[in-house]
Order: sequence, then C-alpha cells, then structure tokens
Amino acid sequence: MRSYFLAKIGLTRIAIMLTLFFVSRAASADVVKIVVDDTIHPIVAEHIDRAIQEATRTHADALLIELRTPGGLMTSMEQIIQKILASPIPVIIYVTPAGADASSAGFFILESADIAAMAPGTNAGAAHPVRGDGVAMDPVMKEKLENYAASLMRSYTGKRGRNVEVAESAVRQSKSFTSDEALSQHLIDYIAKDENDLFHQLDGKTITRFDGTKTVLHVAGKPVHVYEMTLKQHILTFLMNPNISFLIFAIGMLCIYFEFNHPGAVLPGVVGFVAVAISLYTLNLLPLRSMAVVLIIASFGMFILEAKFQTHGIVTTGGIVLMVLGALLLVDGPIPQMRVQLWAALAVAIPMGLITVFLMSIALKARRGKVLTGEQGMIGEVAVVCAPLAPRGKVFVRGELWNAVAPTNIEAGEKVVVRKVENLVLYVEPVHQLVSHPSVAG
Repeated sequence: MRSYFLAKIGLTRIAIMLTLFFVSRAASADVVKIVVDDTIHPIVAEHIDRAIQEATRTHADALLIELRTPGGLMTSMEQIIQKILASPIPVIIYVTPAGADASSAGFFILESADIAAMAPGTNAGAAHPVRGDGVAMDPVMKEKLENYAASLMRSYTGKRGRNVEVAESAVRQSKSFTSDEALSQHLIDYIAKDENDLFHQLDGKTITRFDGTKTVLHVAGKPVHVYEMTLKQHILTFLMNPNISFLIFAIGMLCIYFEFNHPGAVLPGVVGFVAVAISLYTLNLLPLRSMAVVLIIASFGMFILEAKFQTHGIVTTGGIVLMVLGALLLVDGPIPQMRVQLWAALAVAIPMGLITVFLMSIALKARRGKVLTGEQGMIGEVAVVCAPLAPRGKVFVRGELWNAVAPTNIEAGEKVVVRKVENLVLYVEPVHQLVSHPSVAG
C-alpha cells in the first residue's frame, strides 16, 4: 500500500514538472527566422509556408522573414501573401542589409506583413506587372493586369494601417522608395540598423492582426531559431535557375544522342534521360514555353545534318541560332533573373553544336569506312594460290589457308584478289584481270 502511494506521488511530481517545463517554454518562446535571398518562385513559397507552420507548432512569438529579392512570379507571390495574412503567428518582414531591395513581387510581400521594416540604405517598390519576355503589353491587357495588381495591393494594405495611395503608386507608376521615404510615407513601420535593434523597437508594442485581434510582441532578447530549407528545397532552388536547367537539358540531349549513335553503351542513355527528366520537372515549376523546347531539339537535328552533308558550317550555324533562340525563349520569366541569359545560351549552344557535329562526323566515317574484321574484312585482300584452282583449290591469305573458287583455272603461286566470302569459301579473281592495259596510239 505504501509503495502504491509513493508511486502516485512520484507520477504527480513528474506531471507537475512537465507542466512547468511546457509553460516555461511557452513563456520563453523563440523567434523563428528564415532568409529569402532569391527570386520569388514556388520553392520560396513552400519554404515560407513551412516556416509559418513551424512557428505555429512551436508557439513562437513571431516569424521573422529577412527579405531581399528582385521579384518573381505573381502566382507564387499571391500564395505567400495568402499564407502571411492567414498566419496565426505575427509575421515580421525585414529588408536587409544595406543595398538590398524588395522590388516588384517583393514589395507586395513586404506590405502584407504584420510588421514591415527596412535597414538604412535599402529600397522597395517598382511593383508594376510586366510580361515574362519584357515586351510591352497591348493597352487592354496592360490595363487589366495593372488594375488587378493595384486592387490586390489595396485589399490588404489599408487593413495593415499603411498608406494605400502611395503603395498603389508603386504598382501603377513603378515608384521605388528608400527606407526613409517608405517610413515617412507610412509604407513601413520601422527602420532598424540590425536584427537586435528591430527587436528592441518592437518589444512591448501592441499590433493589430489582419483579423482584427490585438497582440503584444515580446521579442527582445528572445532566442532566434533559424529555420533552414530542406535538402530537397536547396536542390530544387539551385536547379530552378533557368541557366542551370537549360544546361542540364542540353547535356541530357547530348547524352541521349550519344546513346543512339553507340547502342548498348547504356550509361549515356541513362544519364541523358535522368538529366532531361530533372530539367523538365524544374522548368515545369517556371513559366515554360513548350515551343522553345521544340527549337532546342530541332537544333540537334541540324547539327546531325551538318555532319552528314558537310555544308561547311552553314547548317551548324543555323542549329546554334535555333538553340540560342530556344534558350532565350525557354522561360517566360517576369524579370531578367528568371530567364536564360544570352551569355549562358551562347556558352552552351556553341560548344554543344561543335561537339555534336564532331561526334556525328566520327560515327559517319566509321560507318562508311572499310570493314577490317570478320568475313567482310577479307574482301579486297590479295591471296596466293597454294593448290591450283581448277576452279576449286586453296589460297593463303592473312596467315591462313582457305578454300577458294575462281572463274578460270589458276596455277599455284599466282596472286588472286578476294571478291566474295560465302560459307567459308573465298570467291577470287586473278590479279592481272584487274589491271587495265593502256592502248597505244598508232
């Protein structure tokens, strides 16, 4: 009985200790931090979404997003804004360090935060929507897209207590603002020289969330937990660079081409298929133009034609031009950082064209060359008659005795040339029959 009461007291103490532990953890919750130093694309949107989930799971005081971006895809931007507005944890967005910017889609994201802050020497704005290829839009489409972007900005900026009219001017007039201008015009809430300065300014402040609830921030001196990307996200972020994706796609096509020319090698075919599959997967996450892929594939066809017909580089030049055009049109990115650059297109297309033509030339020469092994390799060889051919006999060629058949009787010691091999029998002709005698003019 006594042991029962001792066990009960022990369990009670453990329960109290666990309760005190979790209460103390809640009272000293961390600040979760992520760094977004990239264009805005689906992997960045996924990373921010998971960071919000992590901050919610750990009951963090706030989520700090350190932001520096030239912009990106509108679809990914909208997903990020939706997650931030619905976040149960206050979201602080801080543009830093000096020289960084939050342009285009980055400005939309900055304005959606519970707390928007910038470091001295940073800028934000220039949020006018553009076409992926940078070409001017027709007036009707431009007006529709501009009105949509402006209405999106208005839909949450006012509820965040910021200057709607000035924020809208960044969309309609592509205005950009320094940190001082953004603060004076009520586009951001704070200017802070570093993270600690920002937290000290925010500590004890009451903020109004997007749903109207009030929250007091306690962030000064709190541990900051950096939430890193997963290995998968790091790899996909690297591969989603359009220049890298284009390079991998071109290398994959070259490997597949090599496999077709050398059947049975296996490894080039496997590597090529994997490379093409990976590049198409990552490109599919970006605004991909399918006709550009067709142009790149067609360029390889022109390289093969050059090797076959020897046009002295004319068809090769056409293939290089096709590959460069295909590369430049491959990704319909809204900003230059999300498109294949000209230097990358030339750096891949020119060597790829020369390598493909070289490999194809070697393959064609090998196919057209004389066969030197096996029965077919015997054709054209000169043999010496060992046993008289009447018309059957034996000849000596390549260090071996062979049964042979001649169209006429030939004595031993005469030389003959092999014309055909059939069922291990050589069909030969006298050598003198092959020599044409010149006619003498009288």
